[in-house]
This record gives sequence, structure tokens and C-alpha cells, in this order.
Amino acid sequence: ILLKYSVSPPSTTGPDEFNRVYRAQANCAEYFPLFITALWTSGIFFSEGVSSLCGLLYLYGRLQYFWDTLAPLYFCANVLWALIGCSALGVFLSFSKLYLDVDLRQTASAALGLD
Repeated sequence: ILLKYSVSPPSTTGPDEFNRVYRAQANCAEYFPLFITALWTSGIFFSEGVSSLCGLLYLYGRLQYFWDTLAPLYFCANVLWALIGCSALGVFLSFSKLYLDVDLRQTASAALGLD
């Protein structure tokens, strides 16, 4: 990136295009641990399919963020919140089955006629 935009190290500022790409890369690195944790937790405790879809949407949004403006960043934040919600719900359902001996997943499936 530095050579492409003729920015000499250790400087981290330059043309607007460089600043946007540099900030997008830094932002991506800052959110990566949260994304990976939410993705794995959601995949293990909730649903692999839903987690995979959210993960792909998040990565697509990040790619668009590198090319575009801030709109894809807000989309990625919403997908990340969905992953965190799925993770929390999955952990809650697993703990309720393990510690309370209540299978809420089975109860919900029976109530909705999905059995």
C-alpha cells in the first residue's frame, strides 16, 4: 500500500485514497478477533449454516468497505450484531439444556410444528 500511494514509512498519512485504505485495514484488524469469536461461538452453539451465511455476508461487506464509503461498515456492524445474538441465544439454549434439563429447542420445534 505504501509504495502504491508513494507514502514513505513510518508515515501513516497521505492521499485520500491511501488514508481510506489504511483506515479500512486498521479497522478490519481491530474487529477481526470479535468477528472470529462470534463466528465460532455461533457455529458451535447455534447453527453452522446461519453462522456461515453471516460470516460470508460480513466478509463481503468488508470487501465493499475497502472499495466504497462507510455504508458497508454499518452493514458489517449489523451482521456482527446478528452473529453475537445467535451466539448468545445458542449459549443460553445449551446451558438451559445442560443445567436446567429443559430443551427449549425441542419445545420450540414442537410448538411450531417443525418436529
